[in-house]
Amino acid sequence: MAERVHASQSRLGFLDWTRGFGALIMLQGHVTHSFMSRDLRESSAFILSQFIGGMPPAFFLFLTGVTLGFLMDSLSRKEPNRGSRLLAALLRARYLIVIALLFRLQLWLFSYPHSHFSDIWRVDILNCMGLTVAVLSWLVVFDTRQRVLHAATSGLLIACLSPLVTQADWTGVPELLRHYLRPDTNNFSLFPWGAFLAFGVSAGSVFRLVPTGDYGKMMQWSMLCGLGLILLANFASSVPYSLYRKSDFWLDSPGLILIKTGVVLCLTAMGYLWMTYSQGRSSWVALLGQHSLLVYWVHIELVYGRWLAFWREALNLWHTTFLTAAVIALMVLLSELKVRYDRGEWPGLRSTLGRLWPLGA
Repeated sequence: MAERVHASQSRLGFLDWTRGFGALIMLQGHVTHSFMSRDLRESSAFILSQFIGGMPPAFFLFLTGVTLGFLMDSLSRKEPNRGSRLLAALLRARYLIVIALLFRLQLWLFSYPHSHFSDIWRVDILNCMGLTVAVLSWLVVFDTRQRVLHAATSGLLIACLSPLVTQADWTGVPELLRHYLRPDTNNFSLFPWGAFLAFGVSAGSVFRLVPTGDYGKMMQWSMLCGLGLILLANFASSVPYSLYRKSDFWLDSPGLILIKTGVVLCLTAMGYLWMTYSQGRSSWVALLGQHSLLVYWVHIELVYGRWLAFWREALNLWHTTFLTAAVIALMVLLSELKVRYDRGEWPGLRSTLGRLWPLGA
């Protein structure tokens, strides 16, 4: 356990903890959404579960932006050629888009013949990550200090343009492009979700500028800025006047984007505090965060696939709670097994997977 904690701390374990906390919220939200009985859908427990469950996409997009900020900082230090840096950022976007398409393809294959081929083109959070990384790749041409401002401005611009994008005339625009760009309750579009990733790039750039010894002070500012954003955005959203002719708070409001960003900043500070002073007692949460893509991929198939379909929308509150705990435990176990696999504890399995598919090794 101690070895894992030190490894996590050495790679900014508080970010893993924050991502893992988001995974916990995601798991409870999806299990409840999939399995709680229909006659309980109006209960306070279900409503609270789904309200909280709306936060994880903001976590994941923001923290993806943080790691992109790290990559851009590294490229700006090692690669003097701006064209090469831009190409490297675009390659990261390509990787995410390929992963997104493979994810949708797997879901379609496992659900066949009850699924529609058009489901492959649904714009999921991974698609949003890929597109946003590509759109923001130009930020790599700046140095890290400049990138802090430019990335934050880009995020604010995406958030503020979202209501206008919703109200724009999309007649004649291909449906797939519309799903990638226009705010939609069924898709993770660039507007407004890409704002979280842009804000994450700004935060990741700040992390690279601040000496490690000053991280405690930086986290204090993160908490203060987060609370300030929440209060200011909530106040601005409640004012009976608006700059927009029409805006849906739960769909495209800049206020909601800023509130969620504030929550992420506060929880990042809490993650730093916990990982610094708890002596690693919550390292299993960070473990979930380190393998969040694997957890996301597997649990979607488990929760929404055919494996547990006989319980779909049929469980009471206590059974749903028990199943949530079981799914979380299974994802923690899966993450632990992935750690051991990466360490080479099962060389025979690595060799077999390497022969079947070289990328599997």
